[in-house]
Amino acid sequence: MTGKSGNLILIGMIAGAILGVLGGLYVGDFFLSIRFIGTLFLNALKMVIVPLIVASMIVGVTSLGDMSKLGKTTGKTLLYYLVTTSFSVIIGIILVNILNPGEGVESLGAFIPDIVADSEGKSFLDVILGLIPPNIIDAAAKGKILPLIVFSLLFGAVLSTIGDKGKPVVAFFEGLNAAIMKLVNWIIYFAPLGVMALIGGIVAENRESLGELLSSLGLYSLIVIVGLLIHATVILPLMLKFFTGRKPLQYFMNMGQALTTAFTTASSSATLPITMECIEEKNNVDKRAASFVLPLGATINMDGTALYEAVAALFIAQIYGIDLTFSDQIIIFLTATLASIGAAGIPHAGTVTMVFVLDAVGLPLEGIGLIWAIDWFLDRCRTTVNVWGDSVGAAIISNTKEFSGK
Repeated sequence: MTGKSGNLILIGMIAGAILGVLGGLYVGDFFLSIRFIGTLFLNALKMVIVPLIVASMIVGVTSLGDMSKLGKTTGKTLLYYLVTTSFSVIIGIILVNILNPGEGVESLGAFIPDIVADSEGKSFLDVILGLIPPNIIDAAAKGKILPLIVFSLLFGAVLSTIGDKGKPVVAFFEGLNAAIMKLVNWIIYFAPLGVMALIGGIVAENRESLGELLSSLGLYSLIVIVGLLIHATVILPLMLKFFTGRKPLQYFMNMGQALTTAFTTASSSATLPITMECIEEKNNVDKRAASFVLPLGATINMDGTALYEAVAALFIAQIYGIDLTFSDQIIIFLTATLASIGAAGIPHAGTVTMVFVLDAVGLPLEGIGLIWAIDWFLDRCRTTVNVWGDSVGAAIISNTKEFSGK
């Protein structure tokens, strides 16, 4: 895709988002009736996720050649994820302790959302066991991304060790990867219309909760958004500049299509095809690094989600008048950081994994119902930051000696 056509599509996506918001507010019934157009766009993105992840991860691993590089790259990538996620959680905890958004907020109407109730009883052990599925085809069919990544890493590593016998298989996945990226380019041409229909339908469906967003939950929402902005506009750009020397604003602008899609779909996984296209074609990040870092990041690098979970847990504690000690807040820091790793790159995933955080310090799960009315909006904000964090990570890892030769 040329730079000119990419810029036109980005302008179209922004215009589509604005029209969607206005249309959802004033002609909601019409936008609800055309929401299927947005669903078609989202389904098209989801359609290419599994082959894209498998092909790109295998190509990325085999392109490293030396298996010692794979270990070092994996370690550096995971370290980046851990550091940035920790920063985001600390920002959230500090803001909540300063502003106390839960004081004076009524706990009336608290309930446990169905999506949360279905996840009760699950633990970190279940997440670990899920890394190795008994049937990889079934895992792919159910959209379980993390086990697919583990399989692709192992399969790519094996291909790198069997010499000439593995070359035809590697060539197949290289061709598959190129074909999928071409298909992604075609899908992007329909993005403006898809974004307009999705945003319009979402706003129309949630018009009643907009008042709540600006009233009793306004300060809580503001803290989440301010925390996300600090992380996205200060922490991540500083890391990008320090470790790569790139211009953060230019890099950010080149990610416009991916970030707009992330906000629209509330899914890191669904955004992955466009994220990879922006990273490789517009920001000229090493394709080997992008193929390795981005699929992994879309699944386990959830800076925005971790911040949201920490803020939400402290907010719920304040509403119920539960005084959390410094030790309790350390536990929230640790569990929010770890729980975000187990959050799938799908809508409301952070709300589901918040069960781990609340259980860790004995907070009532019903508290999740207090913030459920506006989760649809905050989910989009945190997903956008998640994708931005993945994008910065790809640039940083591509600048390590395993890829740059420094």
